[in-house]
Order: sequence, then structure tokens, then C-alpha cells
Amino acid sequence: MFEIKECKDYEIAEKLIREYAQIKGAESCFVSLEQELADLGTYYKGGALLIGVENETPIATIAIRRVDQDTCEAKRLYIRPDYRGRGYARILMNEMLNRSRELGFKVVTFTTRPEVMSVGYGLYKRMGFEEVNFADGIAFMKMSL
Repeated sequence: MFEIKECKDYEIAEKLIREYAQIKGAESCFVSLEQELADLGTYYKGGALLIGVENETPIATIAIRRVDQDTCEAKRLYIRPDYRGRGYARILMNEMLNRSRELGFKVVTFTTRPEVMSVGYGLYKRMGFEEVNFADGIAFMKMSL
């Protein structure tokens, strides 16, 4: 059974995020990684850090970072490779959107590298995210809530 929980153990989140950072081609998505990991609670204050759990095993992350009163940024969507292909990304994205609305945000933004994360990029477009810019291999996307 897959469920999504509020992160209470930052060591688990850090481990998953570091795994994500090892994906070949994703390095540029982690320019402030050490700053982020140094204090996850502060980094995601006003947003949320969520952990996806299957049968009590942490296998996924997604985060919401407050940009300003109306805007948040979705970050760190990651599912361990052995657990991919089960529909968990859509579940995580829907939970992130619901939490963003609950937190009072009106717009969700995020960046992705379609060349590296083509499956995720396709999902984001199917879910209604709009690509607003593309530069240096990075797609800048947003959705109004």
C-alpha cells in the first residue's frame, strides 16, 4: 500500500534526495543542494516536504517550496527506480497540488530537464502544466490552481 506522509525524519528525506541527485544528467537541478539539505525544515518552511511510503518503506519524495504569498515551487519529485511504473508519480503530483491549494497558493511552478526526465515531463504536460520558458535544456513550467 502506497501512502504519502508529512516528513518527520529529515534523514530519510536527505537520503532520498541524495539518491535523486545521483541521476545522470540531473546534476544541474541541484545547484543549492547542500544549502537545502543543511536545514530542510527551514528550506521548506511555508510549504511541505512529503515522503511516499510503500508498506512502511520510504520510497519517494516531493516538496513544496514557498516562493511568495501566491506562488510555490514543486521540487524533488523522486521515486526509487524499483518502485517506478506503478502510478506513484501522479499520486505524488496530485497530493502536491492539493497541499499547495490548502496552503493558499494560487500558482505552482517548477523546472525539469525533459532530456533526462522525459517520463516526468510527459506526465506534467498531461496533468495540465504549461511550459512557459525553455533555456539550456531546462523547461520552466507552471499551473494556476
